[in-house]
Amino acid sequence: MPSECPRMYRLTQAALLLSLCFLTPLSGVLAQGTATKPPALFTQDASRIAAVVNGDIVSDGDIDARRRLFAISVALPTSSDVLNRLTPQVKQQLIDERLRLQEMLRRHVIVQDSEIATIIGSIERRNGMAPGTLQRRLAADGLSMRSMIDQYRVQIGWTRVLRTILGSSAEPTEAEIQERENLLKGQTGQTEYDVSEIFIPISDPAQGADAQRFAELVIQQLRSGAPFAVVAAQFSQSQTALQGGDMGWVQASQLDQEVLAVVNVMPAGAISNPVRVAGGISIIRLRGKREIGNDVAMMAHIKQAVLSFDTPLSQNQPPTENQRRAIDRMRAIAPTVQGCDALETTMKSIPGAKITESPDVRIDRIGNPGLRQLAASAPVGRLGDPVIAQDGVGLIMVCSRETRNVGVPGKKELADQLFSERVDLLSRQMMRGLQRRAVIDVKA
Repeated sequence: MPSECPRMYRLTQAALLLSLCFLTPLSGVLAQGTATKPPALFTQDASRIAAVVNGDIVSDGDIDARRRLFAISVALPTSSDVLNRLTPQVKQQLIDERLRLQEMLRRHVIVQDSEIATIIGSIERRNGMAPGTLQRRLAADGLSMRSMIDQYRVQIGWTRVLRTILGSSAEPTEAEIQERENLLKGQTGQTEYDVSEIFIPISDPAQGADAQRFAELVIQQLRSGAPFAVVAAQFSQSQTALQGGDMGWVQASQLDQEVLAVVNVMPAGAISNPVRVAGGISIIRLRGKREIGNDVAMMAHIKQAVLSFDTPLSQNQPPTENQRRAIDRMRAIAPTVQGCDALETTMKSIPGAKITESPDVRIDRIGNPGLRQLAASAPVGRLGDPVIAQDGVGLIMVCSRETRNVGVPGKKELADQLFSERVDLLSRQMMRGLQRRAVIDVKA
């Protein structure tokens, strides 16, 4: 995690709930590989040029890899018809990535392979996977890691470019935070919205129909259960993509008027139809509404301990000796450990064990019913039975639980909000400039 830009990598509640994997089945690249490999549409012509961006090539093979990654991530069928519907938007995304990458190189911004490896390792740890599991699961679907690695490289590097340009002005001052706090106090009792977004840019009016069709396909999958955070991370062109699309709690003045009109009539949990906004299309998920300054909720501090298997657990085979030892060890630990400090101390003595911590979880927003029930009612500081998943065995402990008014954001939350707003604004401005100056040749 680059130290110069910590805010852009903070875990949001969406990412947090993905990390509590043992009670939350994951789809796509984080689920089991499909039974059959998808057909290779570009097998004989993967090197054919699809676009040239300031002299850099986007090939048909690049497009095919990215659209398959997206399809598998959201459980879309990988038929020719579906993949071809993804092609226009994938091609535009890769063109924009080339522009960002060129700007990164121009400014000598380098993302080390070790940084990418750290992120991939973090994804595996948060989802209870043994090292290398993600690569194996992608390979089972006929995909390499390259497309995912390329995407992470550009996301990290572009954020670093933005941070470099903003310099010290990126961090909100105490006066700016106080001004935002005073503004909120003046709006006490008014409605604010807990919103996630996927932003699909339209840089050329001729792309509008393709973007609309893509948005409709994405919405169909989201309403069928595809994880919003996964889709946003892969295809949203807003900086909130790094947080799974999470905008957090926002006020009416912070939303486009077109989006505000939609969220005012949406029920909590709904996914919007495509919303045309300046510069593109937004897809909105409304997680909730509340009165500013008045929102009493139960919050939990949760720790999870994971002991990974050396090979995935098979449903059709008995556990291996390694898997049986891991399960027995966690079962033996569960009744003996009391308190989160003791859990962490105990797990540090076990080779290969990992601890993840989620200090501020709003219980009524936990999507998985089993995990929500555990967070709400499990005895504080006590472990229940281990939860066994394909890649490991886990223990979950509620460290504390309290009811408090969360309708008044703290200074850190306000600072994060201001920071994200200015970074996102700069990103959109820079992309418009890069697109305007670029020489782009899109092949038929």
